[in-house]
Amino acid sequence: MAHAEEKNIDKYEKAMFAGGCFWCMQPVFKSTDGVISVMSGYSGGNKENPTYEEVSTGKTGHREVVEVTYDPAKAHYEDLLEIFWANIDPTDTTGQFADKGSQYRTAIFYYNEKQKKMAEESKVALAASGKFNKPIATEIVKASRFYPAEEYHQDYDKKNPERYDMYKKGSGREEFIKKTWGDRKKPAAEDRNK
Repeated sequence: MAHAEEKNIDKYEKAMFAGGCFWCMQPVFKSTDGVISVMSGYSGGNKENPTYEEVSTGKTGHREVVEVTYDPAKAHYEDLLEIFWANIDPTDTTGQFADKGSQYRTAIFYYNEKQKKMAEESKVALAASGKFNKPIATEIVKASRFYPAEEYHQDYDKKNPERYDMYKKGSGREEFIKKTWGDRKKPAAEDRNK
């Protein structure tokens, strides 16, 4: 007997985000209602089947990304965009927090024109919000092939919770998010349906 997830696979959609180190981006999406899976990986470059070591050189053109598979009946793309923005420094042109280099630069990779339009609108709204005093540096680019990262990078926060917590704090990400967004509540998909 097939799992419900397998039966509904045609209804699911994908989103892809580069938010710096993928260890910190995977859990924030995983805890969202309607998200089926979140996989760490690489995208945006030309090297086929890149390894972590190759991407880390900054010479492959790839960025560390997360690929989010979600049920659009339960999770809205706008909600995923809000989660993305609230977990990065969108003004950093050189990477994210302690991680510098082209492989850590932020981007929204869109799969279709609807995602592109929503991403562009959300970027304009963020820029107009007055929350940041520097330009929004996050790029919005057409999705290219996604390459899953090595198994030890998947669910790093669960496999190595102490190291993950130390990294999130030590990199400056946690403090920046608290200072910028406070105790922001996650967007409620059900509120959009009212």
